[in-house]
Amino acid sequence: MIILIGIAVAIAAYLIGSVNPSIILSKALAGEDIRSYGSGNAGATNMLRTYGKKMAIATLLLDILKGVIAVLAAHLVDDLLLCYIPTTNEFSKHIVGSLPYIAGLFVALGHNFPVFFGFKGGKGVATGLGVLLTLNWQVGLICLVVAVSIMAISRYVSLGSIIGAGLFPILLLAFSLESGEIDIFSIILAIALAVLIIARHHSNIGRLMRGEENKLFSKKD
Repeated sequence: MIILIGIAVAIAAYLIGSVNPSIILSKALAGEDIRSYGSGNAGATNMLRTYGKKMAIATLLLDILKGVIAVLAAHLVDDLLLCYIPTTNEFSKHIVGSLPYIAGLFVALGHNFPVFFGFKGGKGVATGLGVLLTLNWQVGLICLVVAVSIMAISRYVSLGSIIGAGLFPILLLAFSLESGEIDIFSIILAIALAVLIIARHHSNIGRLMRGEENKLFSKKD
């Protein structure tokens, strides 16, 4: 039963992630699909360059909210399971303790590959931020500060996003070692989330290495 609940949490989180604000807003307010403009990415940065600050801020906040909602809902399920349903083996215990991380990974998957929009979505940065801040606000805040600092200095949104995502599992492990409470399954899920976000930036990484990546407020992503 615990495994089925874990699968249900993953599916629910994926469906939440599949609701893509940038695509919905661009179609509703501009009669266009954001994926047909700029970088073709369904995210806040492309919304900023295509439609301006208001649309970008709305997209950013809604994307973050998706991550927050998915993880908070999983926390609620987690608490209910711990109170009312006994775990019968070690694997079940790992699943129960890691439900928020499962939700975090799958809400990002939904954002990146939305079932409602032909599996072509964003890169998971804003949704991932919501996930990070809700899973562990201290670690999430450090990642955010580092990412924003790099963006401000370099004006490369992609560079800040990549480094911020990569820091998450490293800092999470460091905090876990310090507290003496290490959940390997949760660490693995955190690594998977970071890899997912970084992998979605593969084209940006190539442009960064070639010195061709466009900076923030340039005409192209």
